[in-house]
Amino acid sequence: MSLWGNYYRLIVIAIGFLCLASVCSNYIVINFTFICMKTDYTESYLDDNGTIHSIYDYSSSGKKWIMWAVAAGTIIGTIPINLLYVKYGARYPFLIAGVVSCLATALVPLAAKISFFFLIVLRFLQGLAYSADFAAIGLMTVRWAPLSETATFVAILTAFTGISSVATNSLTGLICESSLGWKFAFYLHALVGLVLFAIWTIVYIDHPEDTGKVSQKELGKIQKNKSEAHLDRNTSVPYRKILTSPVIICVWINAFFEMSAVIMFSSYMPIYFHEVLKFGITETGFYVALVLFSYMPIRFVAAIFSDKFRFISEKLKIMIFNTFAVGFSGFFFACIGFIPAEHNMLSLSFFILTMCCIGVNSGGFYKCGVLHSRQFAHVVIAAIQWMKCLALFSAPALVAIFVSDESNRLQWLWVHLVLGCLMIITNFVSYFIFTDEPAEWTNSEVTVKLEKI
Repeated sequence: MSLWGNYYRLIVIAIGFLCLASVCSNYIVINFTFICMKTDYTESYLDDNGTIHSIYDYSSSGKKWIMWAVAAGTIIGTIPINLLYVKYGARYPFLIAGVVSCLATALVPLAAKISFFFLIVLRFLQGLAYSADFAAIGLMTVRWAPLSETATFVAILTAFTGISSVATNSLTGLICESSLGWKFAFYLHALVGLVLFAIWTIVYIDHPEDTGKVSQKELGKIQKNKSEAHLDRNTSVPYRKILTSPVIICVWINAFFEMSAVIMFSSYMPIYFHEVLKFGITETGFYVALVLFSYMPIRFVAAIFSDKFRFISEKLKIMIFNTFAVGFSGFFFACIGFIPAEHNMLSLSFFILTMCCIGVNSGGFYKCGVLHSRQFAHVVIAAIQWMKCLALFSAPALVAIFVSDESNRLQWLWVHLVLGCLMIITNFVSYFIFTDEPAEWTNSEVTVKLEKI
């Protein structure tokens, strides 16, 4: 038994995180390349006025469909992929999703050149693959995280959105400005993803007790304080009780509005920075990366605080962290819309404040969902993916309703104000519903009875 046998969960969480980030990067890389693609005149056409246009310069309506194709794929894929995870575990379903994502990403430049419909199909496939991410987070947390490290595991694994955005936007910005061109960004993302998923297949095991790579000391730590029902592989999932639980529903609503803000940032922040705040392409890539990376230290410190500090109750910690993650972030998000474009550095600081608040969500609604649903947390977290799917529709829809001119700050103001206020209201409602107690249906005997009803 190697030394790593006592820390094998750390290897699992590391490769799992990198694979999650890869799938996310594959679908968001186009968000930044939109800026570079419209100046690529290697493929162009003349309009009726004799003006030359790049075929890669998509209208707002075209971009909307490119975004919504991912959302559609994610929505359609979430439930069947979650069922595959429940039946087969995460190892092979997640591998297949990763390979599909990488192949679709590698083909995007070709599709953009020959057929908009082909591009939409590939984006749909990226969405299907992306729907595998959150169920994978749930299973890795349920099966590999000690209860005393729940928030830390969730914080690390759910940080993939920010890390992938940082890596993708900063790297793509450099590639676009280089002689390699924007197409190389897609090829590089696909190649890196294939390598990572090959490592995933070697490293990941669905049940820690099934491999000799995990020491008895490590296994004891992973299983400490978990009930027999939690460790039972044959317990049926009480879907009806989960779907009708007020606590879980409130968790999902909080997740939806917070995810909407995150999607708004990852999808539209490059456009807002470049078109409204008038940052250059290289500056935009750097500042987007700065915003999306700035919350990382706070995220991990908050997770450790949530798991390790015992001088206040779990319920109070959940309330505090959720207030920052959803309430305060909603306030700062709303404020962004009121900041004049000429004060672009002040706007940048409010973007950073919003992301820093969002960064503590692992100790808020995420932890509430995991502690309340226990061994069924993978279902609850997968459903948060469903909320993210809806956010992939709602964020572009909100922009489509209020924004017709991407350079007009006053049109963006309503996007920030509406979503920010909804986040504040949702957080307030959670004060009356959230709990740290396990649900009655997490007991194995109760679960069996419920499934027979």
